[in-house]
Amino acid sequence: MRLEGWHIVIIVVLALVLFAAPKLPSMARSIGQSMRIFKSEVREMKKDGKSEAADGDDPVEGKVVGHPEQNGKNGGDSDLPPSNRV
Repeated sequence: MRLEGWHIVIIVVLALVLFAAPKLPSMARSIGQSMRIFKSEVREMKKDGKSEAADGDDPVEGKVVGHPEQNGKNGGDSDLPPSNRV
């Protein structure tokens, strides 16, 4: 007779019931508390992500002021990229 996966699961469950029975309620309580904390943290992360996304939805006009290549020796007001300037 070969031991299969479900045999091992039954043996582990029986060992837990026999040897860890007094600790099972406290372990279940601890697991439940951990799950509540995890869910609340996930909820907070989702809420934080939405507030940041709401702040960044509006388009903003930007200007480059005092860019080094425009103020330097590469030709100031040229619309050509730096590699094509003479």
